Amino acid sequence: MKPTLYLRLWVMVFLHYYVWGAWYATLSTYLSSTLKFEGSQIGLAYGTVAIGAMVSPFFAGIVADRFFATQRLLGCLHLFGAALLYYVSTVESFATFYPALIVYTISYMAGHGLTNTLTLHHAQNPAKEFPKVMFMGSVGWIAAGITLSGLKLEDNAGMFRLASGAALVMGLYSFTLPHTPPKGAGAPSTIRNILGLDALRLMRERSFCTFMICSFLICIPLSFYFSWMGQFMTELKIPIPAAKLSIGQVSDVVFLLLLPVLLLRLGVKGILLVGIAAWALRFGLFTLFDQHRELLWMLYVGIGLHGICYDYIFVMGRMYVDKHATVDIRGAAQGFHAFVTLGAGMFVGTWLAGVVGQQYTSSDGATHAWQNIWLIPAVMSAILIVVFAILFKEDHNQEKGDTDVATN
Repeated sequence: MKPTLYLRLWVMVFLHYYVWGAWYATLSTYLSSTLKFEGSQIGLAYGTVAIGAMVSPFFAGIVADRFFATQRLLGCLHLFGAALLYYVSTVESFATFYPALIVYTISYMAGHGLTNTLTLHHAQNPAKEFPKVMFMGSVGWIAAGITLSGLKLEDNAGMFRLASGAALVMGLYSFTLPHTPPKGAGAPSTIRNILGLDALRLMRERSFCTFMICSFLICIPLSFYFSWMGQFMTELKIPIPAAKLSIGQVSDVVFLLLLPVLLLRLGVKGILLVGIAAWALRFGLFTLFDQHRELLWMLYVGIGLHGICYDYIFVMGRMYVDKHATVDIRGAAQGFHAFVTLGAGMFVGTWLAGVVGQQYTSSDGATHAWQNIWLIPAVMSAILIVVFAILFKEDHNQEKGDTDVATN
């Protein structure tokens, strides 16, 4: 990949993730402290991203892959999203806020898939080049977190207006990206290929089936982090929480760049086990920190584990699916993986996180029993380590080839 192409894709990924990072990490603080939503409502609000992840692949199969150039559709989606985000910043009732956010997240997650599609289309060596492009997503989150704290937007509607402005810039910039024609143009449209049902045949293989089931299950406990971390830090009066949460994105950059090297040494199973174990450790640290709040290192180490927690589950998962699926169903398989993880897994997880958070909220809604809240995902993650270690069987011949590609 030429340096100029890297630069263009870096800007795309940076802006795309800046939009998400501008509101997602501190949403619970705004909804709880300012709008006074209940824990179950906060869980549903975070679940809108999962709804978007489940619906957007169908949109992509019907529209994006067949009728429009990727970069143009990406631009239109972000311009539409900019208007929606501004509207969301003006509403205060859950009955209005929730459906508006659902519509927005469907448009955003459709664009989420398009950024991956555009990058992979222009990559000559996806296993090597895709992580090098995607690390700019972490940089975008870092920049968004610092901006939120600097402008003191962590607990007010200004976070959505910041995201709206960034989406407007991203929408306009998208029209300058390399031309990426619809990959399914002229192909016959059937319900089977639109819904990506061809990918389901991979579930006949034990290793892939185990991988998908465990990917779904790990998304349930990890949703607790995204749903409650901002409120957790705010309630404990940790200064500039959004900026400090960006520590996780700094580690994201580091561990994403280390992934090809560690994959060669640990293999797919080792990387995924490390990722699951990191979630158990993270939640364990938060549980202990709630008892020993003077030991701030526990909080910061837990945040700093984010690179391992996210990259070694999601990025490694995408790479595993990309190499495991045959060329004719690779796109469908990626859509299926997104549906199971970012969609179904996160939807169940955010719902459960909201229910648990509500259960351990004080009667006046001002405080939470954080030790109990964090202990539940910690135990779930620990159990999953054992389940995955026993059931997942790695195809060493295939993965050896994958790691060779990843480190060329």
